[in-house]
Amino acid sequence: MTDTQLPGVFGEVQPLLEHYGYLGVGGMLFLEDFGVPVPGEIMLIAAAVYAGAGKMNIAGVFLIGVLAAVIGDNIGFIVGHFGGRPLAERFGRYVFLTPERLDRAEKYFNTHGGKVVTIARFIDGLRQINGLLAGIAGMHWLKFLGYNALGAVLWVGTWCGLGYIAGENIVEIYDTFERYKWYVIGALAVVAAIVITRRVRHSRSARRAERTA
Repeated sequence: MTDTQLPGVFGEVQPLLEHYGYLGVGGMLFLEDFGVPVPGEIMLIAAAVYAGAGKMNIAGVFLIGVLAAVIGDNIGFIVGHFGGRPLAERFGRYVFLTPERLDRAEKYFNTHGGKVVTIARFIDGLRQINGLLAGIAGMHWLKFLGYNALGAVLWVGTWCGLGYIAGENIVEIYDTFERYKWYVIGALAVVAAIVITRRVRHSRSARRAERTA
């Protein structure tokens, strides 16, 4: 794979990966998890592909990825914790974010925040502001740290595993995905439409039953 160009979006980060190596992986993930809109996830997958092709060490990619993701999110948490609440209370009224709603958000994060923090890693957009939101909501730092680290291990481990398995076959795998992705999207759309239709019908039936009872 020495002279192979990575396909699609992975090719865009390949020069950075080849020039900076592990430092590029760590820096990109740190910036993304701190809230900067950079392709950290793409860089992680590309590095794992390189490891699968024997050009990097997968253990090194995994460890650097986890550390960078955790540190980045915790900086976001600090910003949200020490500056977020006052700023939110000062300017929140312009977007209907009242102190009462912030109180409810704080209570929700303290009760269910662990699940949100862990799953947020896999959701683009939420992954970048995860720490900031937890800090603003007043989530306990040790709780955030634990669930955030768990999410980082699962997220980095998932993409490292898939990228490593792909290895030198990434070009063929990417081409196959591009060829059939619209069929998959169409099938998912049909399934979603069926599920929504059934739920709407069930809800209507339930309301009719309540009115006739």
